[in-house]
Amino acid sequence: MRDDADHPRAGPYRFYFYSHDCGEPRHAHADREKRSAKFWLDPDPSLAANHGYSRRELRDIERVVRENLELLRNEWDEFCSGYVG
Repeated sequence: MRDDADHPRAGPYRFYFYSHDCGEPRHAHADREKRSAKFWLDPDPSLAANHGYSRRELRDIERVVRENLELLRNEWDEFCSGYVG
């Protein structure tokens, strides 16, 4: 996973967080072109929402999430640390 400005990337996928989501459990959004998915990060990665990805792509994204789980959790915690609900 590499950083592209403020959004980490893995292959064609861009991972990011929304500040208005900080009141929810930890999760990451993954976008590619006009597709988007949301994955919960706890207790284990799981699909929360899918907008346009095939099952194969979702498996690829989930693999990336699992391989970078601690990084994504740490990034979420840092990103949301100043959140006031």
